[in-house]
Amino acid sequence: MSAIDPTVRAVEAVLFASPEPMSVDSIRAHVGVTKGAADIRAALDTLEAHYAGRGIALVRRGDRWHFQTAPDLAHLLRRDREEMRRLSRAGIETLAIIAYHEPVSRAEIEAIRGVAISKGTLDVLMEAGWVRPAGRREVPGRPLIYATTPAFLQHFGLTSRRDLPGLEDLRAAGLLDPVDLALERLEDEEEAASDTSPEGD
Repeated sequence: MSAIDPTVRAVEAVLFASPEPMSVDSIRAHVGVTKGAADIRAALDTLEAHYAGRGIALVRRGDRWHFQTAPDLAHLLRRDREEMRRLSRAGIETLAIIAYHEPVSRAEIEAIRGVAISKGTLDVLMEAGWVRPAGRREVPGRPLIYATTPAFLQHFGLTSRRDLPGLEDLRAAGLLDPVDLALERLEDEEEAASDTSPEGD
């Protein structure tokens, strides 16, 4: 039996013991400063390949790594009593706006939704660990801006925000409101008409 690279073993142990996903830098801090980021990434690639197809998998969420149960085996670990976290429509819309437009301020969220949001809506999203304050906008009043968290990516099974469905994906899945689709068609028709109309003197 061939010897396993000590760095691979150390990275595996650190990730296994960690209660939350870890970045390359945080793994390196545990494994030892003599190891470079390239060594840690090589070890992660080795572990990712080793665990492919097994009962647990090494997965990347944003710039962080962690072990998780293989998705097709999740039903074996489901508890009889599950905690249900239901979001209101306002919560779902607010989360979607933040995910697609981050970083975004409360006023910008309200402008996109067309209605005011209660402070409680953002509180629920932050308590769930999906949204975090991301600083302040450098404009008069310096409003607080919000962004999604690694926990958001982890919960929804996304590697990065680039994996969020696009407009065509949402339309194909039937998730767009018929009113929104009608308004979009109307805007397209008006734009086409203005492009073909002769310019005035």
